[in-house]
Amino acid sequence: MFFCTQIETMTKQKNDAYAALRVRDFRWFLLMRLMTTLTVQIMSVSVGYYVYELTNDPLMLGLIGLAEAVPAISISLWAGHIADKYNKRNIMAICLSVLVLCSGSLLTLAYWGENGTKSAVLGALYVIIFFTGIARGFFSPTNFAFLSQIVDRDRLQNAISWNSSTWEVASITGLGIGGLIYGFAGVKITFIVMTVLCSMALVFCMQIPPRPSPKPVEGESAVKRIAEGLQFAFSNQLIIAAIAMDLFAVFFGGAVALLPVFAKDILHVGPEGAGILRAAMSVGAISMALFLAHRPLGKGAGKVMLACVAGFGVCIIVFGLSTNFYLSFGALMIAGMLDEVSVFIRAALLQFQTPDNMRGRVSSVNSMFITSSNELGAFESGLAARAMGTVPSVVFGGLMTMLVVGITWWKAPKLRNYHFEKEDQER
Repeated sequence: MFFCTQIETMTKQKNDAYAALRVRDFRWFLLMRLMTTLTVQIMSVSVGYYVYELTNDPLMLGLIGLAEAVPAISISLWAGHIADKYNKRNIMAICLSVLVLCSGSLLTLAYWGENGTKSAVLGALYVIIFFTGIARGFFSPTNFAFLSQIVDRDRLQNAISWNSSTWEVASITGLGIGGLIYGFAGVKITFIVMTVLCSMALVFCMQIPPRPSPKPVEGESAVKRIAEGLQFAFSNQLIIAAIAMDLFAVFFGGAVALLPVFAKDILHVGPEGAGILRAAMSVGAISMALFLAHRPLGKGAGKVMLACVAGFGVCIIVFGLSTNFYLSFGALMIAGMLDEVSVFIRAALLQFQTPDNMRGRVSSVNSMFITSSNELGAFESGLAARAMGTVPSVVFGGLMTMLVVGITWWKAPKLRNYHFEKEDQER
């Protein structure tokens, strides 16, 4: 009788969609994540508008992304090493402190810029954005590694689902809030709101008690530790196959970069329609993340991941061939749902497969490749559209995504046969 009761209790806990939310520190973590993502998205929109108002030059907008992406990618491996060696809560607090200072600096610049020269304002702005890139470069792997210290292994899948859905919600609302505040209240109020939200993220972060970090081997150099992280990631078929497949899927399936072209020249729905199409994938991702929180994956996770990435490729092809707005919206929404499953499985796989003392370094490898694939994917989409036309380039990207899945299925049997439940029992 006692045994049956224990089994029943374990089953209820396993299927509890709110298991992670019952952990106090995880709730603070989610609030911090929410405020940080809102800050970053509002910053992205408002700084872009601000720069374009100053210059009327689209190239200057591209330089904003470059000023942030270059330092974030460049320090990624070093950031992973730091995350594994030192207290993760404190690193995150330092990163958020830098973001607060950067937000405050942008606010000061908005007031001072009225009396300064355009070149001086732009120069100062790009320097500030450069430092936000450094802060985000350290924050990303530390945030990933810290999650497994907050919740136990049984709640980790559930925590990943809620973490992902929180990020998606904040990403959508952050862009909208940033645009609305900027349009109705102006740049100064927008930067004030951004600074307040980032300060709140720092306060929430400080509510989480610090966890001890695994002690590194004495005398071990940073270069050796980084090399160990790279060796572990690249020698683990599950990890490298999941990262590589996602990298190439994003690289070839980057149809989102061409949404303005589809909205204007093919679907004829204007900028409003482009905004709706851009939100379609996020709506799909949020709904799937909430579904995964209620229905956790178990056996067959590897096959599910491969099927979802292949389905993502099919959706991209349908979107590319569609001339109907509603069909295009549906294709992108389903693509967002399938992509969320893939992202969720990859995140859970990295958490389950990586030892505690290496999560920062392995996460930094993942962050570096995924960040690069987003930037390069947008470039590839534009280049392919210029070379072969908009519709053929998107169809080509979808077909290449499906080819990547086929190669992964053939070359990575460990990923194909991966099961979460099996891994939980073994570790």
